[in-house]
Amino acid sequence: MEETMNNLELQKHANAVRKGIVTAVHSAKAGHPGGSLSAADVFTFLYFEEMDIDPKNPKKEDRDRFVLSKGHTAPGLYSALANRGYFPVEDLTTLRKLGSYLQGHPCMHIPGVDMSSGSLGQGISAAVGMALGAKMQEKDFRVYTLLGDGELEEGQVWEAAMFAGHRKLDNLCVIVDNNNLQIDGPIDKVCSPYPIDKKFEAFNFHVINTDAHDFDKLRAAFDEARQTKGMPTCIVVHSLKGKGVSFMENSIDWHGKAPNDQEYAVAMADLEKIDRELEKAGEA
Repeated sequence: MEETMNNLELQKHANAVRKGIVTAVHSAKAGHPGGSLSAADVFTFLYFEEMDIDPKNPKKEDRDRFVLSKGHTAPGLYSALANRGYFPVEDLTTLRKLGSYLQGHPCMHIPGVDMSSGSLGQGISAAVGMALGAKMQEKDFRVYTLLGDGELEEGQVWEAAMFAGHRKLDNLCVIVDNNNLQIDGPIDKVCSPYPIDKKFEAFNFHVINTDAHDFDKLRAAFDEARQTKGMPTCIVVHSLKGKGVSFMENSIDWHGKAPNDQEYAVAMADLEKIDRELEKAGEA
């Protein structure tokens, strides 16, 4: 685990992550900004405080592992990795471009990426395997995986959850980004996975519901997860799709669409306004 950070610093890092997301997707003219933005605070907390990692030694043997099960939100992961120092922030503008190492879904050749992912439902299975491997080797690293709420409609998610609960993998932390929107609309209209918490509890998980955009509440949730023994933990983070960009917030239109030049300017103005507000808060 990294040292506890000042919440204002975390907010600044999170806003930088959001700017990287918007810039990458705009440059690529393709990608998934909505779910990347909703998870930006979670990415930030994991990489800047929660996980035991070293950007200078990405393959450190006993590092904590992270699997992005909702792999289409790679712009969020890439921006967090870049801002954490795994590779240059400037490389985010190469997203999805011919010859770039930053393609539309995470691949293990990218510094800091522990598992290639993208096909929904498979990432959690890989994370469960990593957690079991750690137990079998008597290693004490933790494994984190981030799922989309629409992803919970995949049967493989529940096969993995059943196995994790049965094996009492208390080194596993499943995070569900519950922004209530998937590509076809609200999740409760498409194929409702609710109640998410009760379902994971039925698979022998310790479950925590919290606010995806409050660092104090995230810190408390991850602390509780770390202290929970004898069962895996699922943290359901209640989030706002498109968080931080006015016209993207809670809009299904921005699940998988890139902003044009005019929209990009508005988005960056929104995020730069947040930067100014954070600077003022720091001076107060």
